[in-house]
Amino acid sequence: MHVSKIVPEARLDDVRAALKTVFGTWNVAALRPLKGGVSGALILRFEVRERDYVLWIEPERVALQDRQRGLSCMTTAAAVGAAPAVHYSDAATGLSVMDFVPNRPLTQHPDGLAGAVRALGKLTAQLQSSPPFPIMLDYPELIQNIMIKLVKSGRFASGQLDRHAEGLALIRAALPWDSSSLVSSHNDPNVRNILFDGKHVWLVDWELAWRNDPLVDLAILTIEVAESAELEAILLETAFGAVPDRRLRARLSVIRLLTRLFYGCIVLDSLLGTLHRSASNEDLAGMTPIEFRAAVAEGRLASGSPDVAYAFAKMSLTAFITGLAAPGFSEMLEVVKQG
Repeated sequence: MHVSKIVPEARLDDVRAALKTVFGTWNVAALRPLKGGVSGALILRFEVRERDYVLWIEPERVALQDRQRGLSCMTTAAAVGAAPAVHYSDAATGLSVMDFVPNRPLTQHPDGLAGAVRALGKLTAQLQSSPPFPIMLDYPELIQNIMIKLVKSGRFASGQLDRHAEGLALIRAALPWDSSSLVSSHNDPNVRNILFDGKHVWLVDWELAWRNDPLVDLAILTIEVAESAELEAILLETAFGAVPDRRLRARLSVIRLLTRLFYGCIVLDSLLGTLHRSASNEDLAGMTPIEFRAAVAEGRLASGSPDVAYAFAKMSLTAFITGLAAPGFSEMLEVVKQG
């Protein structure tokens, strides 16, 4: 498909300028859309001189300072081999050109899923040893601020987020947070942001990247990839070079709950402009993670749609509350508190 037929007119001049800068011509062949996550980016695959590339067009809603941070993190990650090679990146226009990586299921790793988990553990360690990403607010404080914004939006009935706020306060009171130990983090390494070409793994979509606790990326990887206790142990041992002890496993579990709350809140925040007023009367209780995945796989929730994003947000918030009520949570929190 020709550039002018697939790129929004308002972005067309910038896209042409970017392509001409990289390749000497903007008249590239056969742009094809690629499926992305919930960020709203327009992702296009194209070929130049028998080599495939990706044109990434950030949505206009993303603020300039957030584009600058995300693209800076992506470029840093590419330099250490954690992201595909970047050939062009401009925060002002929100455009990037990078290598295309053919994607295969992680289950096709030659050493099985355990091998894929080891590769992701190494990738995480590689990223964490890169030049430090920019600093944002501490993760728990950032979550609290987003939650306050949601409450003040008036889109949700009074008390709908009270249990979430109480759970966050409970965790913050028990969880030691050392800002000096923060490392470069992707902060969203879900399976849709992982590429595997049969040999290597990479991360894409760096919109949420900044410096964070070393366990945040690993906790997210245990949600959909390293789900069993055995795979979790492989992931942690590979990332840190040591067998995980009880304290580390407990802290991982608590931070995993924080990632659930973060996902729920930040996706709801991104949807505030599209939610109907009727949402204020809707229960925020959602599907279980298993039910959510089944609904997406069966087509009952259309991938990339506002409906799937809203369902994902509610699922994440529900998973947070379920985790707070899980047997052993109080004991786990005490282990974390003792350090």
